[in-house]
Amino acid sequence: MATDQSKIFVLDTNVLLHDARAIYKFEENTVVIPIYVIEEVDNFKKELSERGRNARELARTLDDLRAANGHSLQEGVSIPSHGDKPDGTLIVAVPKGGQADLMRHRDNRQMDHAIMNTALELRDANPDRAVIFVTMDSNLRIRADVLGLRAEGYEHGRVSVRELYSGIVKVPTSKALVDALGKREAVPGAELSLPDELHPNACIVLHEIERPKHTALGRFDSQTKEVKPLRVGREGAWGIRPRNLEQYFALDMLLDPDVHLLTLVGKAGTGKTLLAVAAGLQAALDERNYARLVVSRPIFPLGRDVGYLPGTLEEKLNPWMQPIFDNLEYIFTARHNPASEFRDYEEMLREGMLQIEPLTYIRGRSLPNQFLIVDEAQNLTPHEMKTIVTRAGANTKIVLTGDPEQIDNPYVDSASNGLTILAERFRNETIAGHVTLVKGERSPLAERATKLL
Repeated sequence: MATDQSKIFVLDTNVLLHDARAIYKFEENTVVIPIYVIEEVDNFKKELSERGRNARELARTLDDLRAANGHSLQEGVSIPSHGDKPDGTLIVAVPKGGQADLMRHRDNRQMDHAIMNTALELRDANPDRAVIFVTMDSNLRIRADVLGLRAEGYEHGRVSVRELYSGIVKVPTSKALVDALGKREAVPGAELSLPDELHPNACIVLHEIERPKHTALGRFDSQTKEVKPLRVGREGAWGIRPRNLEQYFALDMLLDPDVHLLTLVGKAGTGKTLLAVAAGLQAALDERNYARLVVSRPIFPLGRDVGYLPGTLEEKLNPWMQPIFDNLEYIFTARHNPASEFRDYEEMLREGMLQIEPLTYIRGRSLPNQFLIVDEAQNLTPHEMKTIVTRAGANTKIVLTGDPEQIDNPYVDSASNGLTILAERFRNETIAGHVTLVKGERSPLAERATKLL
């Protein structure tokens, strides 16, 4: 059980709806869940969503802890720790007024007030222990601070976009080594001043010390400890040619069958989706490395939703999938040497070589030998991301694209979304790669709007 020197963490509802296992993340300290939180969580248990799943999992977890300890949650039960660390303590705090007090707080505003008031009561009752209110609601943290209550956000598993690994490393070296890589010769890592912690498939820009503009592009092979030249040339894929060094790196890994998971992060207009679709068409249709190309995206509206859409399932999905169709139409229109057996993407859809579908129906599926692109992946929660990646069968490549600064899902942010967390967790894996694209290539107008607005 927790000691008198341990801290007391009071958890808000949004923390447990975000991570049902949050009670296990505070080590040997005391975790307090106000009973108002249990009441709020109960409202979400029937939802067929990530929140609903977390609400149900929390209920099962609390019931298991209650049964295992053999006494009331109000008295406090042990939270099993990992390794040889002391166990923590879980308490469900009940208001002094009991059931009558609970019934008075029914709407969200009253619930927020009641939850914070519970934390204030605990602070006053425990002057010798640190009482910390944990919430993902910035307004509640401000209110708590004004009232003299220490408040923190729930940081477990969060990855700051500004600290996210970019995937690109610039290495100064001699003219001879730059020229060697430029002639498509592998350069031993021992001859370069590489960073100590260089991740597999890191994108390397070798540049001459005396002339920094004299460069050559390569990719780090963690098995041979060499910097190998890029395989992609200026011809690009399906008529889509890379326009900057980030796009060269992205296209190289998109066309590498040994990279099974690739995350492409960047602002709007940097070419993430276009490059991914073009590479998928080449890998599946021209090189026959995959049985088909599958493109999917989560369904979240921009701005005010227009409500239910009429028609068949295909007709309902068309507005959501239109950005994908736009990219496909551009690729087929821009291709200078159309060697494909298909005249347009609609023919590919009919033949089954191309599938475009929402992520709603991916749970339970197995996807072997497919090139899967998940667009707008920044709107996914970490659990939803896990569900997608675990669908991958043998010889399946998954490409995840998105902009963490443009999130439409109200339950994730730039640091807690599945895309950035996945990129961070997989950066040391030899089968994974990551590139942050910086320069907008859609049009001069789009690029200026991104910077100025």
